[in-house]
Amino acid sequence: MTKEKRSLGESLVEDGLLTPEQLKKAQEEEKQSGQRFRKVVVRMGFISDEGLVEFCSAKFGIPRIELANYLVDSAVIKLVPEELARKHELVPVLKIGNRLTCAMVDPWNIVALDELQARTGLIIEPAITTQKDIQKALNEFYGVKGNLTDLLGSIEVENLVTKKLGVSEEETDIKKLAGIAEEPVVVRLVNMIIIQAMSERASDIHIVPEEAGLRVRFRVDGMLHDASSPPKHLQAAIVSRIKIMSNLDISERRLPQDGRFTIKIEGRPIDLRVSCVPTMFGESVVLRLLDVSTARMELSALGFSRETLTEFQKLITLPHGIILVTGPTGSGKTTVLYAALDKINSQEKNIITIEDPVEYKLKGICQMQVNNKINLTFAGGLRSILRQDPDVIMVGEARDFETAEIAIQAALTGHLVFTTLHTNDALSASSRLIDMGVEPFLISASLAGVLAQRLVRTICVDCKEAFVPSEAALKDLGIEPKDSASIKFYRGKGCDSCLGTGYKGRIGIFELLTLSGKEKLKEMIIARSALHEFKKEAVRQGMSTLRDDGIRKIKDGVTTIEEVIRVTQEE
Repeated sequence: MTKEKRSLGESLVEDGLLTPEQLKKAQEEEKQSGQRFRKVVVRMGFISDEGLVEFCSAKFGIPRIELANYLVDSAVIKLVPEELARKHELVPVLKIGNRLTCAMVDPWNIVALDELQARTGLIIEPAITTQKDIQKALNEFYGVKGNLTDLLGSIEVENLVTKKLGVSEEETDIKKLAGIAEEPVVVRLVNMIIIQAMSERASDIHIVPEEAGLRVRFRVDGMLHDASSPPKHLQAAIVSRIKIMSNLDISERRLPQDGRFTIKIEGRPIDLRVSCVPTMFGESVVLRLLDVSTARMELSALGFSRETLTEFQKLITLPHGIILVTGPTGSGKTTVLYAALDKINSQEKNIITIEDPVEYKLKGICQMQVNNKINLTFAGGLRSILRQDPDVIMVGEARDFETAEIAIQAALTGHLVFTTLHTNDALSASSRLIDMGVEPFLISASLAGVLAQRLVRTICVDCKEAFVPSEAALKDLGIEPKDSASIKFYRGKGCDSCLGTGYKGRIGIFELLTLSGKEKLKEMIIARSALHEFKKEAVRQGMSTLRDDGIRKIKDGVTTIEEVIRVTQEE
């Protein structure tokens, strides 16, 4: 760690913008991820990008540049190659004599400054700006112009030229489709859709054909919203381009296809999983974006309360038993499982997983991927894993009786087994296994614990404000108005940073049911007790529900009443 980075971290602590614990976590993440300290503290949510830029400018006397206010001469832009500018996230702004002023995300990046000076032969004077401004400027000054809306506007202007790219949905000439998919305007358009989605922190891109148009939507923080949409006549060209990138058959439009590809954005590898499905008006394409650089997360960063985290960490260090993680699709189950495996990974343990698909690669862990085409199922793969002398096993999902039965038998024979189920809460997990055909006494004997979870959107720190909620909202949450006087409620007004939603990012809320030493609960599983009775006893023995954890995060000013109600409606 360089002197500059060390002094930045210490200065942030000194001014109360970071706690010593946050500094330590950021430094550890810097070492593990390879990202620079400045980006790590922003990505981990310890300080906003804007706040860090203002602090650095004031504290260290680094000039602050508002790129939106600059008209940069194209001759100055040409001094720095696009590859170098994107690699180090910088934009040349002004040249006076033999000095070149560059706006940078990280003005302490000595490697970038040295490489820039060597390439230009000029003395580099660094200035600081936000990553958002840098990315916008890079897209404006190099290659792709402006944002997706600007690009689509230019396509409409060039309509007479681009009309030749239009092909019918019945087109089967592979050479023609491939040629159109490689046209610069199509390549730029697909690239910009992906870049725009990444800049908005989207997890998914939906490209859906309609009768008279093509609809593009991004899923941000779990919610879909419309993006600028390309003209209908480019539909087949865009789909063909994505298929080529995913190594799919561009001439096959009648059957669903799945693929994946990897690209680099800002030097970070991004995995994209692609699904193409035929519809009445053409193929619907959904791309799932997986940022490999942010895959590793500490359990402590996922939103666990101190008590639940302590209990869960005890659970995952047990020598044997089965641990279930439950919740709907997209509730963060895989992230928690990966964080748990990473926590207990060591040279002394042989950890093997079977997943569908393998989303992120875990160092030191053997990962197997389901392949139904060759009949490699969860159940079949799990049988093979048991012959590999494992200590810990992770099964992506207990989808059927066979998989669940083998997992439970593995837990009973001395293995620690992690798997997932789709249930509404932790208490429903045993009932779900019984419905699948597993004997209650086997569940009681093997089940160590169940973690249920949801993701709630967090309030945007840039537009956060206090407010007084209505009595109806408090009633929906189960809080009496008289009890709310001591609680300070917050919400987001909506700003550019959060796309006007008032929310930015997500965090988990959790419900942990542990069975170790709780004979009454085990007896209730064997007796197939009613769910409400089981819940009553679990709460009596100290279990905190999803709603309880949500209310705790409302009181901490992390999320809103509406969010907690939205994701815990079944309670």
